Amino acid sequence: MQASVPIRDAATMIVLRDREAVLMGQRGASAAFMPGKFVFPGGAIDPNDALVTATPLPALCADRLSDRAQIPPTAIAAAAIRELWEETGQVLGAPQTWANAPKGWRGFAATGHIPNVAATTFFFRAVTPEGAPRRFDARFLLADAADLITDPDDFTRAEDELSHLQWVPLDQARSFDLPFITQVVLAELRAHIARGGPPETVPFFANDDERHLVHRLGGKSPL
Repeated sequence: MQASVPIRDAATMIVLRDREAVLMGQRGASAAFMPGKFVFPGGAIDPNDALVTATPLPALCADRLSDRAQIPPTAIAAAAIRELWEETGQVLGAPQTWANAPKGWRGFAATGHIPNVAATTFFFRAVTPEGAPRRFDARFLLADAADLITDPDDFTRAEDELSHLQWVPLDQARSFDLPFITQVVLAELRAHIARGGPPETVPFFANDDERHLVHRLGGKSPL
């Protein structure tokens, strides 16, 4: 019998540009997780993500991120911003000197910015189904490309984890080799754009039963 694969907490950043394209890259063919697939920037949450100096997270977003979670909500949003920085070279930040940045954040801090978690919206959550070589409890955060402080077409500072970094038009995304959950997220995103405003609830694919029910994280509406 295959040993149970531990579930790691993770964060993913969806950057929407002009309401018509999202930033994606391709994982390597030899990657252990989702090889060759086009994905959003993202990865595991590090302990140091809870030590960052950041802008205030919107109350409703923080409340929803805290639902069924053991990690501080700001750490989750910050992790998504860190992964965006590492994998694409793009900075979602607010100008501020940050002298004591923890390990893993020093390159970001050297740009003269702190993570701008205030510019993010908690949008989607999913746990990798059983049977995968790696499993993640991934939170998807949504941001607007207009809030990037870097040139959105400059990927020269990106690490090499993702290749073919590009802005994928939403109406062409189906032609890319996407994981199933990414297809679901994109469908939710198109509905979100058509509807406008913050999502009423956040879909949560917990994969915690045979029926694969979708939970809804609503949070408390701000006063």
